[in-house]
Amino acid sequence: MKLAARTLDAHLKKGLGSLYVIYGAEALVALEASDRIREATRAAGYSEREVFTAEPGADWGKLAASASNLSLFASKRLYEIRIPTGKPGTEGSKALVAYCARLPEDTITLIFLPELDWQQLKSTWFTALEAAGAMVEAKPVTREELPDWLATRLAKQKQHAAIETLEWLADRTEGNLLAARQEVEKLGLLLPEGEITLEAIRDAVTDVSRFEREALLDAVHAGDRAKVVRIVASLEAEGEPLPLLLWVLAEELRHMMALSANQRPKRFLPPERMQALNKTARRHNPASFARELLRAHRIDRMIKGVETGDPWDSMLELSLGLAGMPVLNEQAA
Repeated sequence: MKLAARTLDAHLKKGLGSLYVIYGAEALVALEASDRIREATRAAGYSEREVFTAEPGADWGKLAASASNLSLFASKRLYEIRIPTGKPGTEGSKALVAYCARLPEDTITLIFLPELDWQQLKSTWFTALEAAGAMVEAKPVTREELPDWLATRLAKQKQHAAIETLEWLADRTEGNLLAARQEVEKLGLLLPEGEITLEAIRDAVTDVSRFEREALLDAVHAGDRAKVVRIVASLEAEGEPLPLLLWVLAEELRHMMALSANQRPKRFLPPERMQALNKTARRHNPASFARELLRAHRIDRMIKGVETGDPWDSMLELSLGLAGMPVLNEQAA
């Protein structure tokens, strides 16, 4: 059974299948589809999760062994099979066909594949997957589809825009779905609910301080104290919206915490960004992560006016803390 990514939520509400296959070129679509399937399995009581990665030289015998090792008292589980190359080889092809012929009970299987060519799509192992489960193709969103995609995202934030405005935004984010999502999320932070105008979106999307925010993250990962201090001061002088900057820093903190716990960040990140995050995460421990989470929470309360204090001073402290550097008041303590 083939499922369009946009219909996945409706499908999952009707009940879970035994096998899902996510394949295709658009990383963001694949990531969000897998997140929705994981959320549905957790809600349905599938408390365990196993991962088998079919790298070159992988032992495909583990696939059959894992399927047959469930006891009468085993918890329901989600079993993820990752085939990064899209080429399981002779042994893997046979293992996948056999697995599909006898899917394990109390298990939902989620298989990840990259974009496949026509030969792979016609292969015996892929047709076995098609016959046994639901296929979700992570297709790139075309330029023609992008305005509707943007409108759907805005609606989730209780915002809407005229078609001319959506077309303008689509022109500037075409070909980079991750950037399109980030721009929509930013509009949710910067603009109120209801209709948003082209002028308001243009001001937000062409915001030059975006480059300074990126430079701040680079300085945080480099551990460059002087540069962190200078950029935060510059952002304050330019009137950078505090909620947006807090969101950027809090996202970076969440990514580092996920990597430190050997988990994948919830959004797709380029390899060089992952490398920087991993390097910075090694400067932290559970106590320092907890401290920065609390600091971010206090800044949010300051922005909302429910806690006293200077949010910009605290924003500098959060930036330094994320970099693994002591802040001034902690040094003095």
